This record gives sequence, structure tokens and C-alpha cells, in this order.
Amino acid sequence: MKGRTVLVTGSTDGIGKATATELARRGAKVLLHGRDREKGQAVLEEIRKITGNDSLEFFEADFSSQRQVRRLAADVVEHQDQLDVLINNAGTFSSKRQMTEDGLETTFAVDHLAPFLLTHELLDLLKGSAPSRIVTVASIAHWNAKVDWNNLQGERHYDGFQAYALSKLGNILFTYVLARRLQAEEAKVTANCLHPGVIRTKLLHAGFGDYPGAAPEEGAKTPVYLASSPDVEDVSGLYFENRRPARSSPQSNDRELQERFWQVSMKLAKMA
Repeated sequence: MKGRTVLVTGSTDGIGKATATELARRGAKVLLHGRDREKGQAVLEEIRKITGNDSLEFFEADFSSQRQVRRLAADVVEHQDQLDVLINNAGTFSSKRQMTEDGLETTFAVDHLAPFLLTHELLDLLKGSAPSRIVTVASIAHWNAKVDWNNLQGERHYDGFQAYALSKLGNILFTYVLARRLQAEEAKVTANCLHPGVIRTKLLHAGFGDYPGAAPEEGAKTPVYLASSPDVEDVSGLYFENRRPARSSPQSNDRELQERFWQVSMKLAKMA
């Protein structure tokens, strides 16, 4: 990974931190992201000490704000000559319905719309750095998602797990459409998504209490693989588990749903 620049969102904790640490260990220039600058700088120093890698930078943004997502992208574009890998990892879980400054339900906004928007804002830089990769951390929870066009924001009924499952389905629908569009453009940019496993993180605790999970380092294995392995250099539009292509839900493979979800996401992210 030497000579390659990787942005890992949500990299001050959990899977993101473990992913950033491993990629730094492999010699990549790693752009860290979090919403707390003080914590971000502390994590940066910790990773630097562990890996001996001085090519680390921190970018601050709260993903519940589309204004801050756009600013993050602009900062990356302004300060980086290249971006070889974007890892959309940042996520949240809320048992109670909360709204963002954009008037959106927080889980949907942070887990789906933020990476949707950030990826689009960074596409030109990724294309200019090709061959490059987009890796999105989804979840096996997407199998449980129910798509109700009148309740995407929990307007009529809110359930924390359903909101999370829907946002993770959104990650996969987005990946499949994006991969097709990039292939049609003959852009040498791949887009894949993954289930990292059931991992012991703050998100797992928030959503599932003391449910047992594996260490974050286990959860980082598939994102690191998709970001770095030559085995997947030309692979795009797939869902992975345990570093292998896996079957995502029948609903996630519905092309009509994929395209409609894309269009709805464009409007909610104020891109259409």
C-alpha cells in the first residue's frame, strides 16, 4: 500500500480505527476521519506510534450534517493530490428517533446518505487517481430491512433496528448501482460492499446491549482486503463476507428498487 492514499471514515473507533491502523502498518497514507478533533488527533498519534507511519492526517466532520460532509470532501480535494481508496465505514445506531439539521432521521442520514453524498463529492478525485476503489461497510442486518416509501425517515413508525437495517440495505443498493455506472463509463474505479461480522463496537453495544462480538481487528479484515488485495483489483459490484463474495438479500438485487432508492437518495442529499 506504499504510495497509496486511503480515506477511512469513522476511524477514531472500532472497525474504522482497526482498518486505518492496519493500512498504516502496510505503508499507506491514511486520512482519518471523526467528528471530534481532539479525539482524532489522539488516535492519529496512537496509530503513528503503533505503526511508525508518519503519513497520517485527520479530517473533522459530523456526518449528520450534509454541509459538513461536503466540507470534508472539499478539504480532501483541496489538500490531496490523489485518493486511491475511499472506505465508507462511519455509522451510528439510535434506539430513539432523532432528526438532523437537514430534517432527516439520523441513522438514515449518517449511515446511508452521508457516504452516498461523500462518494459523489470525491468521485472526480477517485477517477483521477484510477485504478481506485470504493469500499462500503454494510451489514448482514440488511436482510431484515423493510422498504416503506412513506416511512423512510421513520415518519409513521420508528424502530431502531429497522432504521439501521434500512440504511445498510441502502449501502448495498448504492454500491450495486454505482458499480454499474462506473463500469458503463469505463472508469477504472471499483465499488464493493461488505458485512464485517458481528464486531464488539460502540454501535453493537448501542443497538444490541451486551451481545457478544469479535474484536475490531476481525471486523477490519474484509475492508482491508477489499482496499488492498490484488485479488479484487478488477472486481466490482459485489457484496463480501469473510473476504469472499457472498449473496446479499433478494431485495438488494432488485434493479427497480436499486434505481428508485438512488433517485430518492439524490433528492434527500440535495443532489437532484
